[in-house]
Amino acid sequence: MSVPTQARAEADPAAPAKAGRRTLGLMLLLTVLGAVLVLTAVGRVWAEGVAGTLKVSVTGGRISELPGGLALVALAAAVAVFAVRGAGRVAVGALTLLAGLGAAAAAAAGAGDTAALDGEAARKLALSGTTAAGITHTAWPWVALLGGLLLALAGLLTTWYGRGWPAMGSRYEAPTRKAPAKAAESPADLWKALDRGEDPTAL
Repeated sequence: MSVPTQARAEADPAAPAKAGRRTLGLMLLLTVLGAVLVLTAVGRVWAEGVAGTLKVSVTGGRISELPGGLALVALAAAVAVFAVRGAGRVAVGALTLLAGLGAAAAAAAGAGDTAALDGEAARKLALSGTTAAGITHTAWPWVALLGGLLLALAGLLTTWYGRGWPAMGSRYEAPTRKAPAKAAESPADLWKALDRGEDPTAL
């Protein structure tokens, strides 16, 4: 640690905690924003065209269920950050990173997909082998891709800074059993044990 950095740390002992809270807040913001973008995008139309005289369209969720599913995994991982510590947070961060990259890759793959649209055209005309014509693609796959990248960035932050983030308070942890009180040797000892909230008859 350099002298100026050490001096700043000594001047403000709470600086590391403040930095930890900032990066934790940024991770949560990126996770929520990324998940909202992905989940919103997969519910929108990604491709449309015509089959005969009928207009056909498919949403991102019809093209691929991966982006939406992986966004939910990333949201669950963000909650899990508060329940684990140390290496557990690194693992959660790696999971979020992979989920975000997977969602982005699936969105990119679905941006030019026509198989789902052809399937919708065949369903509407009740003719197998029917293909859609005049196919156009919307920008929603790229919105999902952006959301996936934000999730990946949130996972990277968790992997890099997660060890220094605060964990759940002790009131959320399993209660520990108190050691049994020693056998009281006199009535006065019994009263003192009761005053301390102990059970003097416990083994």
